[in-house]
Amino acid sequence: MLLSDSYFEIENHTDSLYKSKGSKFYAFAFKVMTEADIKEQLEALRKRYSDATHHCYAYVLGAQSLVFRVNDDGEPANTAGQPIYRQIKKTGFTNILVVVVRYFGGTMLGVPGLIEAYSLSVAECLDKCIRVEKKIRELYTLACNFGQENEIYRLCRQFNIAVDVKDNAQQFLAEVKIPLLKADAFKQQVKNLYQINIKYIGIE
Repeated sequence: MLLSDSYFEIENHTDSLYKSKGSKFYAFAFKVMTEADIKEQLEALRKRYSDATHHCYAYVLGAQSLVFRVNDDGEPANTAGQPIYRQIKKTGFTNILVVVVRYFGGTMLGVPGLIEAYSLSVAECLDKCIRVEKKIRELYTLACNFGQENEIYRLCRQFNIAVDVKDNAQQFLAEVKIPLLKADAFKQQVKNLYQINIKYIGIE
């Protein structure tokens, strides 16, 4: 059960450089909304830093941070992707991709050294990010016969919710976005209205 109706994104792209025993760790943070965005950013970095030893990353997507992935890109298991992901989780950010491009410096760092290097490079990069709070909202369609739409407008004014009217010749149809913590009360009020149909679309 969610106790908050908000989440956090980054506003700006950031980067940083961390060095350890000759190895260089370039960390990059990007705001992303889809896996297509992620693919685009990864391909650009791989092209730009084609001579790098590794391109390790982690990402988190969605208002509830339910979509995520980590990738060690050839580093020992759980020494790169997971440390990157843990740093993201510490910040609470979502809709974010963090990539660390490593140039090997000739000295083996070992598992603890790798975990520390990837963690510190990402922490420094994320520390530069501007934090933006977003509200989690549930999306619904509301439908009724023409002539009854004033009830929908009245209820939405009560909850301070905008009504996005959709073109439909058969009935009045609108889309609404309801703050998560108000959603149950809103749906209960809709049930008390005569012949107003509500349909859940998803979470934004």
